[in-house]
Amino acid sequence: MQTLLTIIIPTYNRPQMVELAVESALAQTIETSGKGIEVLVVDDHSPDPLSLPKHPRLRAIRLPKNCGGAAARNEGARAALGKYITYLDDDDQLLPGMAEAAIRALRDSPLPPPVAVLTGIEVVNQSGEVLKTRWPPVLPKGSHFSLEKISPDKSFLTKQTLVVEREVLLGIGGFDETFQSRVHSELFLRLNQVCSLMGLPIITYRLMAHEGYRVSSNPDLRQTSFKQLIAKHRSLFEAHPAQFAKFLYEHARKSSKSGQKQAALKALAWAFKVHPFHSSLLIGRQIKAQLTKNMTVW
Repeated sequence: MQTLLTIIIPTYNRPQMVELAVESALAQTIETSGKGIEVLVVDDHSPDPLSLPKHPRLRAIRLPKNCGGAAARNEGARAALGKYITYLDDDDQLLPGMAEAAIRALRDSPLPPPVAVLTGIEVVNQSGEVLKTRWPPVLPKGSHFSLEKISPDKSFLTKQTLVVEREVLLGIGGFDETFQSRVHSELFLRLNQVCSLMGLPIITYRLMAHEGYRVSSNPDLRQTSFKQLIAKHRSLFEAHPAQFAKFLYEHARKSSKSGQKQAALKALAWAFKVHPFHSSLLIGRQIKAQLTKNMTVW
């Protein structure tokens, strides 16, 4: 009997956090008799080797050198025994019903196969207070994920919750190991072209807001990977000018917040060149939101 689902936890030098992530993965309520699920921890050559409790459904592998998040995720996929795989960041946690809900949806989905599942995310602080929630979209095979237009109540920032057939992920080459940031954004532009994405209206993933290091928050890596992502998928971006402009506009906003003013101005100018009307609309909405916020404070 093949293992049904492998939960892959790539980790580097976060021994306390990864223990909580492992506990949440092992707490899944899906039937675990036989070979139901396994939890696979991929240690990306941390300075001190991990010491995890023994458990029949827990495995750990240690990479011979530090290779980065994309390579660790790919190594986990290659080593996984499950028909399906999902990933859990070492500083986040799963809610108990994730595996059960995802497997049920994969079996019952009306979308064109192959099908992968996305679920909702709640962002919580260190006190456990929910700061925000994110709900995933539904996109059939042949779509281009973040370049598609979705309803305002849905979010592309649910990529961490992916549950997908192992062979489908490996079939598209897995994560691009030349990327240090935006690895999920790049993957999904390829994945959604060959795989339907079923967004479920349930929360299964808890993203922990903390002051520790996250690759996605590194401003220099974000700039490098921003240019790399557009260069690799330039034709896709140009085929979706409104969403391309939005992508550039959001990058400009984040660059400005991180103090990279010159990069922000360049991205904003590029957005206007790609789609002047949509860029003006986005700025107008931002001004309106800021004015509304100021009036509320008054």
